[in-house]
Amino acid sequence: MLKPPTVDQGIAGLIELAIAEDLGGAGDRSAKTAIPDSLQGIGCIVARSGGVIAGTFLVPEILRHYSTSLNWTARVNDSQTIAPNGIVGEIAGPAAPLLSAERVVLNFLSHLSGIATLTSRYVALVRQVGAKTQVCDTRKTTPGWRILEKYAVRCGGGSNHRMGLYDGVMLKDNHLAALRNRLGKNLSLAQLTAEVRSKLPSEIPLWLEVDTLDQLAEALLNGGADIILLDNMTPEQVTRAVEMRNRHHSSGRPLLEASGGITLDNLAAFAAAGVDRVSIGALTHSAPILDLSMEFKNF
Repeated sequence: MLKPPTVDQGIAGLIELAIAEDLGGAGDRSAKTAIPDSLQGIGCIVARSGGVIAGTFLVPEILRHYSTSLNWTARVNDSQTIAPNGIVGEIAGPAAPLLSAERVVLNFLSHLSGIATLTSRYVALVRQVGAKTQVCDTRKTTPGWRILEKYAVRCGGGSNHRMGLYDGVMLKDNHLAALRNRLGKNLSLAQLTAEVRSKLPSEIPLWLEVDTLDQLAEALLNGGADIILLDNMTPEQVTRAVEMRNRHHSSGRPLLEASGGITLDNLAAFAAAGVDRVSIGALTHSAPILDLSMEFKNF
């Protein structure tokens, strides 16, 4: 089973913020006026549409802010698929705090499960063509949600790109322009990346972005990049890029990663081209929610 992230200060703060914006200063007026304190019940979280679940590990952490008497029982674990009308889990306990917690619980589960579900569709397409291409996310995440959204990508069978600017180096056009201003305008891409690689610890991956096959040819001359990012290339160009890399380096290194404009409609062509990785910002910035709801019943 996929290991979820630790509920650290950042995630705990995100939960507290979500609860605070929902309760405001007055609390849940609906529960206060309509629900007697003695009423007990069960809230059953149901999937209105099928998909991949993510975020169930957060539910107990959310519930404890409302009442220590609320108990969560998961029926589906993170990364597992659920059918339409399937039961994700049940919350049992006092009805008033249970109903107060409903929307915050559903918001977290729906959003993260939506990302996992969309990612799983991309991964399934790659498998259909028999390719080994990794489906990766990007840093295009909701501010404050990155750890959770990238976890949801893993729940859907995808892989994480850099978590942030701190755990990898990527040389894009502006970085290269700055380097040439400092080191020399006539330096090749291979020379520039070799210079940067020499200053990095071995465990830190180095990406180099190229826009053309000519740039790729230049970069392949012992530049030291671990991954070369093929930016906004067509599947046909990616096919040629893979052939070029394989001629220069029979080891399959550096890895080649296609990025830009990759959708469910054209992913199969990119995977069939033999590229090692595809990075897709839409996994996190454009995933629709998975439609979940809570059905309440009294004990």
